[in-house]
Amino acid sequence: MTHRTDMTHDIRLVVLDMAGTTVADGGLVERAFEAAAADLGVEPGTPGHAAKLAHVRATMGESKISVFRHLFGTEDLARRANTAFEKAYGELVDQGCIEQVPGAREAIEEIQQDGRTVVLTTGFARATQDAILGALGWRDLVPLTLCPADAGGRGRPFPDMVLEAFVRTKAADDVRQTAVVGDTSYDVLSGVRAGAGMVAGVLTGAHGEDAFRTSGATHVLTSVAELPAVLRGIG
Repeated sequence: MTHRTDMTHDIRLVVLDMAGTTVADGGLVERAFEAAAADLGVEPGTPGHAAKLAHVRATMGESKISVFRHLFGTEDLARRANTAFEKAYGELVDQGCIEQVPGAREAIEEIQQDGRTVVLTTGFARATQDAILGALGWRDLVPLTLCPADAGGRGRPFPDMVLEAFVRTKAADDVRQTAVVGDTSYDVLSGVRAGAGMVAGVLTGAHGEDAFRTSGATHVLTSVAELPAVLRGIG
């Protein structure tokens, strides 16, 4: 674990990403993308398929519909791809292909026992988010879960979901009393843009320390399991 020591604000609200941060999905995003690409006639092994898959990998953490708008150009094609993606991902979830990141549930429970509010966010659609929560038995784990549609339609790297969590929970008096934690540079950038006092990248998902630091992370954690102790150490 590495971090800077300039934190001064007592953290009252903790906004956690799901896939890659608190949820281990074993590469299901790429598998679901394969299904979406096939639905639109993009054949595996072609240059177009490889380029699109590279973009999916580079934009992990971004709202999936935004990714598909970039890849396929028109709103109709983007929605077709997104529907196929969400269907495929949901089927994989139903097959038991996800699990929590080791210690994630315990970390969330510890943070809440310490008197902080936790919100879970995702770049997936609500139906997929609910399927993941149901598969893990997490439906009642936190008081609020958010997807891009819950925050007006814009996902990461925009700050909207973080700010929505701040407004809805009223857990903090100042946005600097918010911690944002995720496994991608998009998670980090959304926290920075929201003005969060702590913005942490975790090394259990898509991106690494260099990407986190470049995006403005204040902390880099090996896993979300470290988070309760880090929060206790900063107020």
